[in-house]
Amino acid sequence: MKVRDLVARQRDALQLEILTGEAGLDREVPSAEASSPGLVLAGYTARFSGIDRIHILGETEITYLAALDPAARQKAIHAFFSYELPCVFVSKGQQPPDDLVELAKSRNIAVIRSRLKTAEFYRRLKPFLDDAFAPSTTVHGSLADVFGVGLLFQGRSGIGKSECVLDLVERGHRLVADDVVHITRRGNHVLIGRGHEVSRHYMEIRGVGLIDINALFGVRSVRQQKRLEVVVQLEDWDTAREYDRTGLDHQETELLGVRLPLVTVPLNPGKNLTVVCEVVAMNHLLRYSGVDSATAFNERLIKRMREKGEVQRYLEEDYE
Repeated sequence: MKVRDLVARQRDALQLEILTGEAGLDREVPSAEASSPGLVLAGYTARFSGIDRIHILGETEITYLAALDPAARQKAIHAFFSYELPCVFVSKGQQPPDDLVELAKSRNIAVIRSRLKTAEFYRRLKPFLDDAFAPSTTVHGSLADVFGVGLLFQGRSGIGKSECVLDLVERGHRLVADDVVHITRRGNHVLIGRGHEVSRHYMEIRGVGLIDINALFGVRSVRQQKRLEVVVQLEDWDTAREYDRTGLDHQETELLGVRLPLVTVPLNPGKNLTVVCEVVAMNHLLRYSGVDSATAFNERLIKRMREKGEVQRYLEEDYE
């Protein structure tokens, strides 16, 4: 992302005004980091590592520069702009020193002023940068909101992912994306899925063609984005494979470095896949609330076996 793009997309939200004309607008913004220059203006540059981040001059920095005599101010400004900075923002509608603007222009570094207070400027800028630089990927599958749980359906082409989600929508659940799911990581462990902006809320049903879910079922049947919480892998039934029947062995998969529960559902004729997927969502909610049915049943079974073993041992040792 270039500085020009940042200004164009956030001009109104951040109340921006460019002070250096076209200078520096084609520089790249290399990271989502934004900070104040700190002690660099005071002459301490030993630990300055901000050449890859946006710099913001608040009221403290501007008043500090204004309090310096011209020679000291020139020295501080030259030390600051000796680095290849992406761009510099001035908050609270302040007027930076003229020599700062002129030096920035000669160094081809954009100086942009915002009318927002410094704290509010940070509050609005950081989510935008985090979203712009968030790791992302695109996967083949379908994403649905089932009882508030984001289920990502994956499997070979033609196995029935779209038909399954269509049946879920007919039962009152919501479509997020079909066929192409764009996934973005927020923070360290949150994955957000959404559809492509062109094909969003359209679905391809073989033999029928493209259908508009929003037009057919209404606005209640779709949503713009949803957090991914469970991956449902649809597979053809393989008689030679041993499938998990207890749920004690929790499977996981990884997307963008985030571990997600994986549920493998083998398909055979007559299986009510829609109800199975609803149960997957409800079971996830139950586990999230601290109740694991498989573990609870296993503990109950072990307890019963232990009790029977104690009774048997008592009878074996009773010689009366």
